[in-house]
Amino acid sequence: MKITLTRTVKRSLQVFITVGSVLIVTGCASLISSQVMGLADNLSLAIMNQDDPETVRDGAPAYLLLMDSLVEGDPENPKILLAAAKLYTAYAAVFVEDNERAKRLSTRAWTYARKAICIDKPKVCQSINKPLAEFEKSMHEFSKDEVGLLYALATTWAGWIQAHRDDWSAVADLPKVNASMKQVVQMDVNFDNGGPHLYLGLMNSLVPKTLGGKPELGKKHFENAIVISKGKNLMIKVQYAETYAKLVFDRKLHDQLLNEVIKADANHPGFILFNTLAKRKAKQLLSEADEYF
Repeated sequence: MKITLTRTVKRSLQVFITVGSVLIVTGCASLISSQVMGLADNLSLAIMNQDDPETVRDGAPAYLLLMDSLVEGDPENPKILLAAAKLYTAYAAVFVEDNERAKRLSTRAWTYARKAICIDKPKVCQSINKPLAEFEKSMHEFSKDEVGLLYALATTWAGWIQAHRDDWSAVADLPKVNASMKQVVQMDVNFDNGGPHLYLGLMNSLVPKTLGGKPELGKKHFENAIVISKGKNLMIKVQYAETYAKLVFDRKLHDQLLNEVIKADANHPGFILFNTLAKRKAKQLLSEADEYF
């Protein structure tokens, strides 16, 4: 059971990063010069359109320090805090292999995100450590135009859980992340190119139906994510194959999805970096398929 939870949480983080909830929150122009915001926007786009992940891995730490400096300059600005949280979450999940380092980076991200929520939504902040039912009630504090704030909370929280997956008190918070993601879907079914659906697909494909899982609901969420993203996000099919298809031992679907990824064009603006990673992952999963099925 421990291994299953660990893998699921890890996949969840990959999903969030894949769908583009990754680098920078815009709209800080009142506190940061337009030149800096322009640089941030352009850098974010350049990273997402980079087809060499190693370049991003080597260059991103400098941007982490830049975000830290912006937080230092305006520590009560929720938008800057969330921008920093997103970048730390993305970098830790994709490029950091050392678990202790991942814990440090994800903790910084969660600290930033939680502080932002405490400033903007004090009732939600107060419910984070309370029982699930009380936390779920606090979701009504978010209006429809604040769906991005709720999504940022969920993704960063999941990143922290993934890095601390050996701590069962951290893993116990997963139902709250699930509740957050369901609320995002209710508020905006098409949000973030289907990212919330992808997450829910993963969560519902955790265990077989005979053990209480809901794999067919998971399949529905995966299919929704593909449609919403218009097939441009190749990582969705990779996750679909790795979780649902393996869970139900559907070798035909598994191989079909992965071969579609390998043959697909990765050059979709906003998805190039993670499409490149998806193609690598698809080849790896196909090479290991005979050992699993």
